[in-house]
Amino acid sequence: MANIRRSIFIIALILLFFGVVMIYSSSAIYAYEKFGNSAFFLKKHLWFLFGGFLLMLCAMSVNLDVIKKSSRTLMLGSLLLLLLVLIPGIGASVGGARRWFRMGALSLQPSEFAKFTLILYLADFLSRKGYRIKDLYSGYIPCISVVILACSMVLLQPDLGTAISIFFIGFLIIFIAGGKLKHLFMTVLPGLPVLYYLIFSVPYRRKRMLIFLNPWHDKKGAGFQIIQSFLALGSGGLFGVGLGQSKQKLFYLPESHTDFIFSIIGEELGFIGASCIIILFGAFVWQGMRAFFKEQRPFNKILIFGITNMIAFEALVNIGVSVGALPTKGLPLPFISYGGSSLVFHMVALGVMLNAMRE
Repeated sequence: MANIRRSIFIIALILLFFGVVMIYSSSAIYAYEKFGNSAFFLKKHLWFLFGGFLLMLCAMSVNLDVIKKSSRTLMLGSLLLLLLVLIPGIGASVGGARRWFRMGALSLQPSEFAKFTLILYLADFLSRKGYRIKDLYSGYIPCISVVILACSMVLLQPDLGTAISIFFIGFLIIFIAGGKLKHLFMTVLPGLPVLYYLIFSVPYRRKRMLIFLNPWHDKKGAGFQIIQSFLALGSGGLFGVGLGQSKQKLFYLPESHTDFIFSIIGEELGFIGASCIIILFGAFVWQGMRAFFKEQRPFNKILIFGITNMIAFEALVNIGVSVGALPTKGLPLPFISYGGSSLVFHMVALGVMLNAMRE
């Protein structure tokens, strides 16, 4: 297990290094134009990275029993934060959505915290009462109710993509812990019409879905971003145009240092560079699943599985959006994209995961 821990830590460090380089490359011109400082986003990212690294070291060193005993309190705290962010004057409204707390130059996205604490809560519950998960009333319903509650509160922000992410992670954990397929289908099947309604009853979501099917239908409007992503990836070729030489970051591709940073990687470092990123995430998931199958302690086992699949899901969605395989959704690329809350909580989750892998 020590070799697996070391491998995961090294892979994460390489991804973090990639992130620092690509955030500066993709944001320098935009930052200079908007703030008069080409290193504006890089400096902020380095501060988040420094804070995340300290918290990761704490998560690695603290007794795991303390984390386990705190899981219910942390889950309750995250639900409270999800409620508070909806209150005008407390949560910050950006583009009609209330997803952040603003504290001067800092911001906190409570849905990222909720995603992490849900994994802790389910790992604790299922390690203590895992034998009940096959029972509908005493096991399955208490678990899935917390998942649905967290999803519902995130939907109120509104943030459908993160809600789906939370549900998917919770669903996988309950399934791998022994949840009955018929109970899971009883939850998913009634949820499909609800998902359809949530997508097609909201104009901007409906338009996003239609643009996903045919971006060129509105190439100067809603389809502009994904078409620019295609141009970035396509112009990179095999070896890329060179680090720092991207054309699409020159105000063509929006969110080039956050949601679409993979497209800039593909343009500047080419198919080879983009493939390296995918291989690194694949290696991370492979090592995480190796640890999952080796681990015998129930809490540690579920924790490792949940965090591994959270990282895998978010990387898959981000890359899938960039290449046009999935509808546009603002999920950052773990360890690489610019973003304070996402980066910090991913690093904390990594620290807890490495902690759980100790012999």
